[in-house]
Amino acid sequence: MQMNSVLRIGMIGLDTSHAVDFTELLNDPNHRHHVPGARVTVAFPGGSPDFELSAGRVEGFTETLQSKHRVEIVDTPEAVAERCDAILLESVDGRVHLEQFRRIAPYGKPVFIDKPLAVSSRDAEEIARLAEQHGVEVMSCSAVRFAQTLTEAVASEEGGAIIGADCYGPMDLQLTQPGLFWYGVHTVDMLFAAMGTGCIRVQAHTNDDDDLIVGTWADGRIGTIRGNRRGNRRFGAWVHREKKTLYADVYASDKPYYALLLESIVGWFAGGRPAVDLRETLEVVRFMEAANESRVTGQPVSLGASPAFGQPAAAREGGSLS
Repeated sequence: MQMNSVLRIGMIGLDTSHAVDFTELLNDPNHRHHVPGARVTVAFPGGSPDFELSAGRVEGFTETLQSKHRVEIVDTPEAVAERCDAILLESVDGRVHLEQFRRIAPYGKPVFIDKPLAVSSRDAEEIARLAEQHGVEVMSCSAVRFAQTLTEAVASEEGGAIIGADCYGPMDLQLTQPGLFWYGVHTVDMLFAAMGTGCIRVQAHTNDDDDLIVGTWADGRIGTIRGNRRGNRRFGAWVHREKKTLYADVYASDKPYYALLLESIVGWFAGGRPAVDLRETLEVVRFMEAANESRVTGQPVSLGASPAFGQPAAAREGGSLS
C-alpha cells in the first residue's frame, strides 16, 4: 500500500447511502465530523438489477460522487483496485460480495467489506480463504458496533465481567437478503461487540412484527437480540455485568458511529490493525444463518465449532472497538 499523507480510497458499489455518507466524511474537510487522512478518489458503481433498493439508487449516488466529490468513475472493480491504496467494498447486496472480492483480492490491497460480509457461511469462508491466499487484510462489520456509548459500556471495568447482553433495533426483511442478513446484522454485531466469540447455539422466536433471538455461549452466558418491524426503529443495548447493568443509547454521543467506524478504518489502512477480527465476523455470519434456520423451524440450531470459544470482548486482543 502506498503510504501517502492522504490515502487514495477506492469504492466498489454505489448503491447504498453509505457510499455517499462515507465519501462526504472523508472528502469534505468542512464536514463537522470530517475524517482526515484519506479521500475517495475512484469508484465502480455496481448495482443489482433484481434488487430495487440497489438498482433504484445507484445512478443517483454515482452522480453525487462524480459531480459533488470529483470521484473518478470506472467500469470494473479491477480498475478501482489498480488506482487506489485501499478499498471500501460498499455494495448493498451481500450476494455479490464474494464475486467482487474475488476480482480485487489479487491486487493485495486491504478491503473493508460493508455489512454483511456475505449472505452465507459458504461465501464468507471463501472470502476468508481468498484473503489468506492473497495476503489481503479484510474487515467487515456494521457501523453501529462503533457507537461510542456501546464501546464505553463494553470497555468499562465497572461492575465486573460481562455476563450477558440484550440488544435491540429495527429488523426489516428483504426477499433477496435472507432473514437477518438485511437489517438484523446490526443488532447481531452489537451483541458480538459485547459478548465476544463463542456462541454455540441459537434459537429464534418470530412473528410478523418482531423477532427475539437467543444465543447461548460456550461458557454459559446468554445474549439476545430483539428485531422490531413495528414501533421503535432505534438501536440500543443493555450490557449486563456481574454487579451492574450499563445501558448504551446508540444516539447519545455527539459523533456519529459512521465517523467512528471510518476513523478506525483509516487508521487500519494507514498501517494499523483491523478493529474486528475476520474470524469473529465469520461467527457473526454463522449466527445469522443459524437464526434464519431457527426462524423457520422454531428449534434451537447449533453453530458448530468456533476457533475462539468463550473469549469475551474484554479478553480479546486489542480491547477497544475503535
